[in-house]
Amino acid sequence: EVQLQASGGGLAQAGGSLRLSCKVSGVVLDELSIGWFRGARGVQREPVSCISPAHDQIIYGDSVKGRFTISSDDRENTVYLNMTSLKIEDTAVYYCARDRTSFAHTSEKEYNYWGRGTLVTVSS
Repeated sequence: EVQLQASGGGLAQAGGSLRLSCKVSGVVLDELSIGWFRGARGVQREPVSCISPAHDQIIYGDSVKGRFTISSDDRENTVYLNMTSLKIEDTAVYYCARDRTSFAHTSEKEYNYWGRGTLVTVSS
């Protein structure tokens, strides 16, 4: 059974940093594409970043380019999202999900397994 477990959320100050982890089990990471999405109350969930190690693809949402970095560790079967220069508008629940293909996509429709989210709160 494929499972994804997101962790690392918490409280940070604007301008600070956090690192999120997405531990994947039940499938080998280097055959997958994993995406991070975020959702805040009253705001449609948006793609943050996705990575396909198999095809050497990385995509970032416009709002996080230059501030967030996605990476994968095959030995740990984990995908990381390093978030720097945090802004108040980065406050959201962050979800990691598995793409149904090995290619990276930004559309939620391409993702068939979702982990429980981890809350990130950025304060001024």
